[in-house]
Amino acid sequence: MTENNSANNNFTFQRWVAIIGIVLFIAKLIAWHLTNSDAVFSDAMESIVNIIAAFMGLYALYLAAKPKDREHPYGHGKVEFVTSGIEGALIIFAGVIIIVQSVDSLLHGNIPKKLDWGIVIIAVTAAINYLLGYISYQKGIKENSLVLQSSGKHLQSDTLTTLGVVVSLVLVYFTKIYWIDAAVAMIFGGYIIFVGYKIIRKALSGIMDEADLGMLSRLATFLNENRKPEWIDLHNMRIQQHGSGLHIDAHLTIPWYFKLRKAHEEMEEMYRLIGENTDRTVEFNFHLDDCKPTSCEICQIFDCPVRERTFVKKILWNEKNISQPNKQDVNN
Repeated sequence: MTENNSANNNFTFQRWVAIIGIVLFIAKLIAWHLTNSDAVFSDAMESIVNIIAAFMGLYALYLAAKPKDREHPYGHGKVEFVTSGIEGALIIFAGVIIIVQSVDSLLHGNIPKKLDWGIVIIAVTAAINYLLGYISYQKGIKENSLVLQSSGKHLQSDTLTTLGVVVSLVLVYFTKIYWIDAAVAMIFGGYIIFVGYKIIRKALSGIMDEADLGMLSRLATFLNENRKPEWIDLHNMRIQQHGSGLHIDAHLTIPWYFKLRKAHEEMEEMYRLIGENTDRTVEFNFHLDDCKPTSCEICQIFDCPVRERTFVKKILWNEKNISQPNKQDVNN
């Protein structure tokens, strides 16, 4: 599947998330009208956040799918981090609303009615939300889309709060203890605040190009397993995520006596090796460095015609040494 087709599929799926969110919101409003339950009202209000977040995600996917232009040479993928951060803030806001509403219910009390209807309607919306959230998150993982992952997490966290409402309604239905629904809603309100914080944290790390040490470690391990003697050193590696694609910068050290064509072939071979073993589109920007006398001590070209120093040891690449700015030597 091409990057453009993948972006279109993500956009179509997110549009369905938005439409279904509106339908579920209407269902929760009906349940609130029937039950006069504060917990159900809080759940319905949280669905407004779901709808706003879904349409923001839709807009983000539209922008992320746009091709590069003169003003955006790296594309528009960074917008996914921005919208995901806003979505996380909205999730926190929803959690605060639920807690405030719960406290109000505890202080003033409220007697719900027709709880059987409310239990059925809210339980159905919870099941639909969880299924949709699961599908969205798994698709986001497959397509490397932070928008779909955030949307999925949001829907799944919404399911937990909705289940909390269902549990409280069931308990109130059988016990007639009316403060239970507010207390349960308050607990889940705190939980979704935590979920919102994690989404914001991940979005900020993407906006600020925080190093993904896990990705660097996996790449270093893979390159070690497929390393050529001519690839003397790899350093100053930086990985940026732009939407579902990656941009990788690095410095590759090769023998100084290689002619330009040979040097370029070695660089292209590393490009192909990485590109053919990832499920993402990758844009490379490598700088070629020539080896120095100190490089001899870690160079594995044992029949090198111009070796100046004795080989000492092999440097295994890891997330730390491939990201350091300077060339590696025997002391690294």
